[in-house]
Amino acid sequence: MNTVVLIKQVPDTTEIKLDPKTGTLIREGVQSIINPDDLHALESAIGIKESMGGRITVLSMGPAQAIDVISEAIGMGADEGILLTDKAFAGADTWATSYTLGKAIERIGTFDLIICGRQAIDGDTAQIGPQVADFLGIPQVTYVFDIEEMGGNGIAVKRRLEDGFERVQCSLPALLTVTGEMNAPRYPQVGRLIDSCSEKAPIKVWDAADIGVKTSDVGLEGSLTHVIKTFAPKQRREGEIIEGDAKEAVNTLLGKLKERKLL
Repeated sequence: MNTVVLIKQVPDTTEIKLDPKTGTLIREGVQSIINPDDLHALESAIGIKESMGGRITVLSMGPAQAIDVISEAIGMGADEGILLTDKAFAGADTWATSYTLGKAIERIGTFDLIICGRQAIDGDTAQIGPQVADFLGIPQVTYVFDIEEMGGNGIAVKRRLEDGFERVQCSLPALLTVTGEMNAPRYPQVGRLIDSCSEKAPIKVWDAADIGVKTSDVGLEGSLTHVIKTFAPKQRREGEIIEGDAKEAVNTLLGKLKERKLL
């Protein structure tokens, strides 16, 4: 069972701040991590490999430093990694990103399954997985939290809904996006992590020419949407001090809450 896992290097959003003048994210000095949902996707692929054999290829698009998350993925159990990095890829929206990833997967060749996280914490669009599947013309199942059966040319999974779940069967190859309840990701093994950072690490770096794309079709130039401004909404709270003795203050408070239908 050959699996491709899509991973993304994202800033740790617990530390993210916005520049009040430009409205853009301040990334300097912010730690980068593997997108949390992608860790569950990788753990799912490792579990499949342990039970059925095969190989795991992790694929990521980003700047040169994104090679760190590929090394971490290999330390966890992936067999090889591919980093798509090129100045031409910069500024890509989900459309251009999915196109670039899809072209890279076409170059990878034969695969049985593509797994990725439900969404990335720096964008929260949940569009990359479905768009990659559409580009490749393969079935997709989103919000997967359990793989029930896999074998031959098909797979059966449970897909999370707001009020329950549904059981879905589809043919292979296919693409799954998984949720955080799928599993508990393991830690990288020290030995594998050291090997993944060596010169002999099984990591390839591809640019636009390597995957056969025109620069006009990728990155900012190939994007169908553009972010004009990013900002944090201003929060304003109104308060009122109720004066008087305790009993009178409580009665006044209860009256105001009932007026606003909060009681």
